Amino acid sequence: MSNGSSGPTPGFLVWRLANKWRVAVDRAVTPLGLTHAQYSLVASLHGMQRAGERPSQRQLADHTGLEALYVSKLARTLESAGLIERTRDPRDPRAMQLALTEQGQAITRQAIAVVQELHQQLLEPLGGLDAPRTRAFTDELTTLLNAHLAPSVPNDQTTQGATP
Repeated sequence: MSNGSSGPTPGFLVWRLANKWRVAVDRAVTPLGLTHAQYSLVASLHGMQRAGERPSQRQLADHTGLEALYVSKLARTLESAGLIERTRDPRDPRAMQLALTEQGQAITRQAIAVVQELHQQLLEPLGGLDAPRTRAFTDELTTLLNAHLAPSVPNDQTTQGATP
């Protein structure tokens, strides 16, 4: 948790919340044949397609915060399942563009509905999805996610024993 302080660190709490959230989403989308990571990819792709985009794997990786290599692996798995199609980008033959298939769109819409319901439940202690506390919480998380971190330092005495 922390060295000498009276409670858990913010990093530890964020880590715990992220794990709780991931497990809950995994359980919610498993009946649809998806994992949490796959859901994040198809739901993001769905939103980008609705905005008129046909993103590359790199663009989707940047959007989701997932590693490009992991997005590539997820995309191949989802393509094998018939949920997305991968095509060469005519502007860059090294890049793959992604799009949901009709089946992928149907599964993704179902998954989004299931996860929205789950989010409502998870955010109920803050008043639900549309509550002022939830909006403030979202703003705070966005601020933290947009903060640039300095390059990591070597593992020395100042970093040993610290928790996430």
